[in-house]
Amino acid sequence: MVDDLKRRGHEDRERININEPSELDRWSKELGLTKDRLRAAVRKFGSAADKVRDELKKKKQTGPS
Repeated sequence: MVDDLKRRGHEDRERININEPSELDRWSKELGLTKDRLRAAVRKFGSAADKVRDELKKKKQTGPS
C-alpha cells in the first residue's frame, strides 16, 4: 500500500513506510530500534507493524542469532 498522508485510517497507521522520514522516526522510537535496524526489519519481514513487532519479540525471546 502506498503511504497516503491524507489517509489516517487503521491501515495507514499499521504500515511502516521506511521512505517517509517522519514515519521512520516515529516507528524507530516506538519499536526501540535504530533507523538502520528498522529498515532492515521492514525489508526482511514486510511493512506491517504487527508482523515486525511479532518477529522482534520472537528474536528477543530466542536471543541473538
